[in-house]
Amino acid sequence: MKRTAAALWILFAVLASALVATGAFFSRYPRPYRNAVASCGVPPALVYAVAKAESGFCEDAVSGKGAVGLMQLKPATAEFICAREGISFEREKLTEGEYNLRLGGAYLLYLLQKFRAEETAVAAYNAGEGTVSRWLNDGAFSADGQTLSRIPYPETQRYLEKVMKFKKIYEFLYR
Repeated sequence: MKRTAAALWILFAVLASALVATGAFFSRYPRPYRNAVASCGVPPALVYAVAKAESGFCEDAVSGKGAVGLMQLKPATAEFICAREGISFEREKLTEGEYNLRLGGAYLLYLLQKFRAEETAVAAYNAGEGTVSRWLNDGAFSADGQTLSRIPYPETQRYLEKVMKFKKIYEFLYR
């Protein structure tokens, strides 16, 4: 009888630890502004993965290159997306999470439509669409002109790996 009770307590402790750990894991992979993310037409796990990789969910993040907010949008990119989507461009709102995620999601959708392959679009989010277009036209980086077989920028290769890892985690946690 004592062995059975001890075994049950051990099982309970293991399960409780797993639940506590999972709770901590969920907090490391938040999903703010769900309505804005859900309405952008991109799988939410991808939007959240990009935001996590770009800013770690710091709304007022500003990079050395002038990228701003959760999705680290350059003002010129945000202005381009606003014009394309018929959205009012408000530079001062770029550090507002919902506005930034909405524009970043729209830009991600634009890149997914332009490049079709998700990994190519994510690489373009980091390196720029002009740069990725040049890579696709170079046989050293793309055999078919649509997918990248090699990424010449180590930073973009690491970024792509990080975003895809985060996307898998988001899909697992929130399926």
